[in-house]
Amino acid sequence: MPKIPPPVLAFALAALLPAVASAMESATELTVQAQRECELGRLAQERDKRLAHFVRGQALAERAVALDERHADAHFAVFCSLGEQVRIDGERITSVFGFRRMIKELDRTLELAPNHLDALSAKGTFLVRLPALFGGNVEKGEDLLRQVIQREPRAVNARLSLAKSYCAQGRHDEAMTLALQALEMAQAHQRADFLPEARALIAQVRANAGGINSVVNPARIQ
Repeated sequence: MPKIPPPVLAFALAALLPAVASAMESATELTVQAQRECELGRLAQERDKRLAHFVRGQALAERAVALDERHADAHFAVFCSLGEQVRIDGERITSVFGFRRMIKELDRTLELAPNHLDALSAKGTFLVRLPALFGGNVEKGEDLLRQVIQREPRAVNARLSLAKSYCAQGRHDEAMTLALQALEMAQAHQRADFLPEARALIAQVRANAGGINSVVNPARIQ
């Protein structure tokens, strides 16, 4: 194979760099758009509108992955879009294929970025919610969620997931504390997509623990 003179090689690389940079920038922009579609889908009230946002988010995220397969946030955006579609009719798995694809994207995110806090939070959520037969492990999941909260004090989703796990175990005081913190953080940081879930969880904890109503200031859950 003939050797390429260094000046020629340098020129070729310089010519390629703008294209590579453009692709990476586009992947990032598409990922941001995909994440926004997920947020809009969570806010939408009608099922068809919710689904349309999640489908658009998936398409945008998959385009981002096609441009840059090593873009961890792009893989996580695919995971988010698929996850919302899988559970669009409630907290249950409606598609085995969709679930496997979703887990594959989550694992790829963590493979590329082991300290990706949103992905770690999602992993912890699956561990606490899935049956042991499907890989669930409540103790490991809760530990992972607590680690995320410690490393990112503003973590809303990790608090909600941990609160749900505590509530299921009858640890209502701890669950209420976390749910209220999640609500306040979602309000403070304009994460409107998390507000309905936080308020619903507070109502659930209240319903499951009779006497806890008296210690919660109603103004905190508006």
